[in-house]
Amino acid sequence: MKKILLLTENFPPIDGGSGRWFWELYSRLPRQNIIVASHSVEGYQAFDKQHDLHVIRMPMHSAEWGVNSKTGISFYFRMVKHVLKLVKRHKIDEIHCGRVIHEGVIARIIKLLTGVPFICFVHGEDVETAATSREQALLVKWACRGSKTLVCNSENSRNLVAALGFETKNKCEVLHPGVDTSKFIPALADQAFRTQMGWDGKRVLLTVGRLQRRKGQDHLLAAMPELLKIYPDLFYAIVGRGECEAELRSFIDSSGLSSSAAVYTDLNDEALIKSYQQCDIFILPNRTIESDIEGFGMVLVEAQACGRPVIAGNSGGTAETMIIGKTGEIIDCSSPQSIVKGMLPILQDSSFEHFGKSAVEHVKTSFDWDAHVKKAKALFGL
Repeated sequence: MKKILLLTENFPPIDGGSGRWFWELYSRLPRQNIIVASHSVEGYQAFDKQHDLHVIRMPMHSAEWGVNSKTGISFYFRMVKHVLKLVKRHKIDEIHCGRVIHEGVIARIIKLLTGVPFICFVHGEDVETAATSREQALLVKWACRGSKTLVCNSENSRNLVAALGFETKNKCEVLHPGVDTSKFIPALADQAFRTQMGWDGKRVLLTVGRLQRRKGQDHLLAAMPELLKIYPDLFYAIVGRGECEAELRSFIDSSGLSSSAAVYTDLNDEALIKSYQQCDIFILPNRTIESDIEGFGMVLVEAQACGRPVIAGNSGGTAETMIIGKTGEIIDCSSPQSIVKGMLPILQDSSFEHFGKSAVEHVKTSFDWDAHVKKAKALFGL
């Protein structure tokens, strides 16, 4: 029986698309084959009581991923020591790394010590960010060259790996994140929920995602005053947590947008799905900031599964989530002005909100977990 160790800092209850992707994928694989080693983040005890996946928690966060500092060297030494014990104790046959750096670097060292092979997941922004640092670029290339396979979340990420010279496309396999189409489903209008959220009488634009500049919530907020001049019933709902929360809330208050925008940081899973179902348009106004890009955009798939038309920025792999012109549209989100220019014709098009019907079928055909798990099993040799 093949024994796999998933080594990833990002795993629930940590927020974020990649952690959710790992949970959805690996919780669907045969239990006897999988062990997860993940970060001992706050709240993990309560989360781990809710499932029967074998998860081992340990401190996996470091401020330094390089090896030119005592902090970085100490981190890798500690992690290799911990992971080596797990590999021996559980007779691990293969390590799956949540990212090329730092997890892939750790697995490459383990391979040198034990011969245990490893694969790395690639999300796009991870390898592009690493390319801006000579030290990290060398580490990423070293990990990629030692890996058995690179599993990329999009064709865009696969192209990046080759373009940046880390590895050839032949070593890359594309495995898109999927969505649970039994949970993310269309729903009838829920007036009580809309009232609770402050959406009464509003045409709601929704963004779900980490509150960071790459996601573009700041630019769409800055575009709202111009959009409201033409469409005064618009409301921008921002769901997520992150480093830009205080900045976004401050902008809403200082710009007089408190009746037309809000940030929601504490929605549970049920309320999150209802937000998708009850919004009018889902938008991920993502943009590239230096080397920080959106590798795929799992939230766009979840929104389409709930029957919502989607809009995304023309950056990274977001176009791979939709059928442009049928389930969603791609616009330039590099500035508030470009968002206004791209949004106005969409808001004027009465047929756009009917894209949601096609979106549901698109997701069932292209992103249902059953097909993705089948591909993953073949890829992982299970």
